[in-house]
Amino acid sequence: MWLPLICFVLALLLLAGVSGGGAATGGGNGGGGERCGVYVVYMGAVPPRTSPNILQETHLRLIGAVLKRGQPVESVVVQQYKHAFSGFAARLSAAEAAALRRKPGVVSVFADPVYHLHTTRSWDFLQQQEAAVAVKTGDSARRRRSPRPRAAAEPAATSPPSTSSSPMADTIIGLLDSGVWPESPSFDDAGLGPVPARWKGVCMAGDDFNSSSCNRKLIGARYYDVGGEAKRQSARSSGSSPRDEAGHGTHTSSTAAGNAVTGASYYGLAAGTAKGGSASSRVAMYRVCSGEGCAGSAILAGFDDAVADGVDVISVSLGASPYFRPDFSDDPIAIGSFHAVAKGVMVVCSAGNAGPDAATVVNAAPWILTVAASTIDRYFQSDVVLGGNNTAVKGGAINFSNLNKSPKYPLITGESAKSSSVSDTESASHCEPGTLDASKIKGKIVLCHHSRNSDTSKTEKVGELKSAGAVGAVLVDDLEKAVATAYIDFPVTEITSAGAADIHKYIASTSEPVATITPTVTVTEYKPAPVVAYFSSRGPSPQTPNILKPDVAAPGVNILASWIPTSTLPAGEEKPSQFNLVSGTSMACPHVAGAAAAVRAWNPAWSPAAIRSAIMTTAAQLNNDGAAVTTDSGSPATPYDHGAGQVNPAAALDAGLVYELGEEDYLQFLCDYGYDASQIKLVATSLPGGFSCAGNASSDLISGLNYPSIAVTGLGKAGGTRTVSRVVTNVGAQQEATYTVAVAAPAGLDVKVVPGKLEFTKSVKKLGFQVSFSGKNASAAAKGDLFGSITWSDGKHTVRSPFVVTI
Repeated sequence: MWLPLICFVLALLLLAGVSGGGAATGGGNGGGGERCGVYVVYMGAVPPRTSPNILQETHLRLIGAVLKRGQPVESVVVQQYKHAFSGFAARLSAAEAAALRRKPGVVSVFADPVYHLHTTRSWDFLQQQEAAVAVKTGDSARRRRSPRPRAAAEPAATSPPSTSSSPMADTIIGLLDSGVWPESPSFDDAGLGPVPARWKGVCMAGDDFNSSSCNRKLIGARYYDVGGEAKRQSARSSGSSPRDEAGHGTHTSSTAAGNAVTGASYYGLAAGTAKGGSASSRVAMYRVCSGEGCAGSAILAGFDDAVADGVDVISVSLGASPYFRPDFSDDPIAIGSFHAVAKGVMVVCSAGNAGPDAATVVNAAPWILTVAASTIDRYFQSDVVLGGNNTAVKGGAINFSNLNKSPKYPLITGESAKSSSVSDTESASHCEPGTLDASKIKGKIVLCHHSRNSDTSKTEKVGELKSAGAVGAVLVDDLEKAVATAYIDFPVTEITSAGAADIHKYIASTSEPVATITPTVTVTEYKPAPVVAYFSSRGPSPQTPNILKPDVAAPGVNILASWIPTSTLPAGEEKPSQFNLVSGTSMACPHVAGAAAAVRAWNPAWSPAAIRSAIMTTAAQLNNDGAAVTTDSGSPATPYDHGAGQVNPAAALDAGLVYELGEEDYLQFLCDYGYDASQIKLVATSLPGGFSCAGNASSDLISGLNYPSIAVTGLGKAGGTRTVSRVVTNVGAQQEATYTVAVAAPAGLDVKVVPGKLEFTKSVKKLGFQVSFSGKNASAAAKGDLFGSITWSDGKHTVRSPFVVTI
């Protein structure tokens, strides 16, 4: 009876010390209860000239060497990785996992972690189309016609059209996500030609999903069970399917590559045409997530299959917790993306939703393009109309209020509605459950303050108010004001503290305060936009502060895209909307994946590093007011907030210069990060002769990686001066080109670029330069994180690299 308990304790210890916040899953079968959980065994690159079958046999022999005699090896195997990299996941005891960790050829062994999802006008905004957008207001419709001046950062042209004859029709975007709803109109294959001949993927059958669910648009779909390799290959397994049960994967895949669907809206809101960033690209879905989260073993299987299937871009809108961040060798996303990039596949990941706290960015390996979230020029407005001659208080949320348009409903604050049995006035002012007297709020609109970090969720508060008989609610929330929460039929809106002050003033001025809440209307051409979303995870990366992360920002707030059918409908609606409005860096990531697919289509020989460089160095820094982008709190956005800036898909197609990186550069990064040569030799497919980590390898040398941005830490410890090198490749149409440099540096930091001019010719396509940073003259006030940029220009192209220097 003690053995299961001992195993459980060992698993908890391993969870705390090895998995970096993950959890060993499954377990409890065979060996008298010794199977404690699922472990991932990572064995690096596939050895040259090794077939998948031979690799599979090697894995089985390795597992058999640590199992008790007579224990069937196949019974413990969960996944096997044998295409892009080598390894497996298996149900093992802690002792067996420890024994495997000591075996030759094993890079790492870790408990199977559970990651989580980072939960249409967005592409119109990026491409700056000038078409007016209809705005529905109840039964009426009005059209905004006010002219909008072109911001300085706006591109002169949109991305090339996506047709079945365009290069984009042959690009394939794979998504590791929650599955797909194949019946969505975003995945209609009308007008698309045959599936690219190089595609090797499958359309796996499962619950309510069969091979006919795929077509020339949705060309592949897989799912992954904890049930083992046999189930992974089977035609069907109970309770499993590529079909999306959460909506997330359907939303992200249609954002990346969905067909243009006219008349799209969320019950009349955000009406227009919903389309993906690379609308002619093909979609392949790898369902790695379920209601319990996204198992690391499934994530690795998704990467392994996606590379073997032939995708061009992998989009990953999920990640680890920023507070339990695993090391690269224990991180399924870092491992899978490393080998995908080594095979020439672009990997784009979300930065996480733990903002606005600093140092919360995840998916920060230098071979990943890491995406922050920003707003677009659309706002969902729902106002509070006060009695008397008062001006309406502006608010925002999604509700289909049926309240009278005249302010006739009694208005009360949570504090005034406090229950006599409650002494905490502050909690009552926040309408915390159990703090209000139902008799005082029945038939009234209630004003409640809200704090994201300490309060009960908004939906729980609102649910209790509704149950108590309130007719509506006004939530005061400065932090989350840009994200429109959907309250459907119950009249709720959210306002700022300034708006709340006006309401409090009105309540104090009359003995019978009254109000009403207006139904939501869509406001377009909203300014300023973009701003960095409050939830978007911020840099620097605690793992690699000498790599600037995130890389870019993209629309991730209130994004309209395809969704699964739901049972919650607004009054009067007979069928669910095929679209939904969702926010998160999850939504930002597929925007960049779509842009990357477009760049790849027009430059098929480019490496993932070149594609990332083009996207980063052409990013925009100005909003639609022509001013510098800010965070949604109003402070200037720094590279820690949005990296190089807002993605500009059209400009990325003509970058001029790119910063290249190859597998050897990333291996050198691993040396400088702290891995030894013996580990790196296992990770790499092949190594240059005599490869070894330099004796002076250190994290400071990571700043010298040929990245499109620059991060230097500890300048004060380096005698106040540091020099880094970069190499750029001319990819512009003009082989004969001269670029000159412009430096934007903050006070207290001296920045010099040598040479200041780069002259490319037909025979000279690559040129290097050095950037020297000196903080010797920095005052005490200038110390800390200093931000600036280096920009190369030939008069047509602008190639900008942000930098951050910490003194």
